[in-house]
This record gives sequence, C-alpha cells and structure tokens, in this order.
Amino acid sequence: MATMSPQTASDTSPPPKRRSVLLDPAFLRLWTGTTASGLATWALPFVLGLAVLDRTIGAATLGLLLAARTAGFLIAVAVGGVLADRYSRRGVVLWAALSAAVATPLLAAGLGRSLALMAAAAVVAGAGQGACRPAFQALTAEVVDEERRQQANAAMTLSVRVTTLAGPSLTALAAVFLHTSALLVGIGLLWLAAALVPGRGKPKATPSETPAQRPSFGRDFAEGLREARRHPWFLAGLGALTAVIATGYSATGVALPLVSRDRYDTEVVLAAAMTAYTVGALAGALVIGRWRPASPGWAALAGLACYGFAPLSLMFPVHPAVVIAAYVVAGIGIELFNVPWFTATQREVAPDKLARVSSLDFMLSYGLAPVGLALIAPAIDAFGTGPVLAGCALICFLGPAAAALTPSARHFARTPAAG
Repeated sequence: MATMSPQTASDTSPPPKRRSVLLDPAFLRLWTGTTASGLATWALPFVLGLAVLDRTIGAATLGLLLAARTAGFLIAVAVGGVLADRYSRRGVVLWAALSAAVATPLLAAGLGRSLALMAAAAVVAGAGQGACRPAFQALTAEVVDEERRQQANAAMTLSVRVTTLAGPSLTALAAVFLHTSALLVGIGLLWLAAALVPGRGKPKATPSETPAQRPSFGRDFAEGLREARRHPWFLAGLGALTAVIATGYSATGVALPLVSRDRYDTEVVLAAAMTAYTVGALAGALVIGRWRPASPGWAALAGLACYGFAPLSLMFPVHPAVVIAAYVVAGIGIELFNVPWFTATQREVAPDKLARVSSLDFMLSYGLAPVGLALIAPAIDAFGTGPVLAGCALICFLGPAAAALTPSARHFARTPAAG
C-alpha cells in the first residue's frame, strides 16, 4: 500500500490562517496617522465655528476661511496625486502633513488680528489635507496585502466615524478650559502625528529620467485620467457618488436644519439625525469589514442609493423617529459603498497610477459638494422645499441604479470575479 509523502500531505492541509490586519504593526502605524489627519481635518471647521461663537471672528470671515481651505484642498489633491505616484507616498504624507502642522498655528496667530495671514494659513492647511488624501490611499495598498484590504479600509473608516461621533463633545469640553488659539495649536499637533507616525511603504524604483526628461504635471495627471477611463465601473461609480454627495449631502447640510426648525420647532431633530447617521455608518463599517457579497459592486451601489432615504424622510410631516431611522439607513449604506469602493480601486488600478486616480475621486466627489451646498438654498427659495428634496431623493436613487447598468459594475472589476 502506497504511503502519502510529507509533501502530498502538506498540499492537502488547509492554508494557514492569515493574521488580522489589526495586529499588523505597519498597518497600525498607518491607521494612527490616518486617524490623526482625519481628526485634524474634521476639527478645523468646528474650532473655527467656536471662534465665531466667542466673537473672535465673524461669520463672513469664517466663510472666507473655509472657502480658502477648500481651494487649497482642490489644488493640492491633484498635485498630491501626481507627486505620490512619482515619488515616495510616505514622503508626500510627511511633507503634506508637516505643511498643515505649520499652517494651523499660523492660523491661530492671525486669529482676529490679520485676515490675510489667516486666509493664507487656511489655504496651506487645506493643501496639506488635500495632498495627504491620495497618498494615504495609495500607501494603504502598499502596506496591506490584497486579501486584508477590505478589513483595513473598514478599520480606517471606522476611526473616522468614531471621531465624528465623539469629536464635538470632546472639543466642546476642551473649549471650556482652552482658548480657540490653543485648540488650533492642538490641531497642528495632530498633523504632526500624521506626518511622523506612519511607517514606510514599498520602496519605489529610482526614476531613470532626468528632471528635464520627466513628464510635466499636466501629462502625468492626464495619464491618471486615461487609467481611470480603462475602468468603466470606476467612472460610473464616481458619477453616482458625485451626484449623491452633491444632492443628498446638500439636503443634509441645508434642508435638515430648516426642517428641524420650521416643522419640529427644535434643534433636537437635527442633532439626533446627524448622530443617527454616524451611528449607522459605524454599523455599516463593522458589517462590511467581514461581509463579502457575491456581487460587491451591486451591493455597494445599493448601499449608496440608501442615501436617498435621507431627503425623502424630510419631504413629509412624519414622526421624528422616521427621520432618525432614515439617517441610520443612509449611514449604513454609505459605508457599504465606501469600503468596497476603496478596496476595488486599490485592487484594480495600476499601482503606479493609484494616487492619481484616487485624487480624481476626491476632486469630484468632495470637491463638488460645496457647489451643491451653494445651489440648494436658492433652489429651495425658488421652487420650495418639497420639490427640491424630491429631486435630491430621485437623483440619489437613480444615480447608483444607472451606474449598476455598467457591465463591470457588478464586481467593481474589468473582468468578472472568479467562481
């Protein structure tokens, strides 16, 4: 009777279980840096809002500073994508975060004293934030192997949601003991942590061309656009995401406060709905960290369409619990989209073009959000709250549905998934 060789026996044994990404020191360093940058990004407009409350600056100045920050973000996110593909992703994170770390105390120094200094510092802070985003996205693909990226992206977004949930209370508590300027310095320290804590990704090959031979920024960015066009699912999903953020997000930002005030005569509905959205997003991140749907693209787009329930709930005189429940569903859905979306981009896009494609994602999806916010209030004045909310809900439902018709959208992949 033939005996089984040791090699044959080993071939039939189950593969070793891969260690959780949460136990990987390299990922934990990256997660810490990303969390610090996310907290700093969220905290800046909140702290500047506190400066308006204590009359250090006026509402017009706040608007100018937030606009300057957005302008810096939009410019730098494109440049940062090119730099992160051309040079070390870790190096781009370092210098971008250091720029924001320096700019934020300068903003504190100019607070209530020099509008020019504050505006310039806000531009630089926004630029640091913008340049970090595509670099962090590409660095995640370098640090984490493909099998564990969905779990890693879920952990990343989980930290963002925890920050959003706990941040206002903690910042308001700190404001009782600290001046706004000290809080801004604290934001600078968060950016310093974002710059110094993450470890290195995979080393890049030294470019062979001289600076004179190197393509221009415009040609490099255009190459990223061509890479994006190679992935029809990406273009379709990005179009749907941009439409949902420009309409659903605007309904949340403008119509929800109006409905909370005029229909329910209390700000409690506003606060409860925003909290419910964050709690839902936390639940969604926990679910998608483990769930692997058979058709991940369709499942993600269905989650994105759930945002339509938010403006839909504001159209009718329903009980506040219905509005809160709708925002829970919207929060769950947005993370059921976000995590597979980031994971698929990291998997499908050519590694040397990943940062540029990611920068296109951030430029359109987040860059156009202020346009929606600027247009929705005049639209409500012109057409009324109900019709505008109906239009927002319809776009939120139809945009992802149209994207799902793209053949490669089912699996967020150019070729069907195996099996």
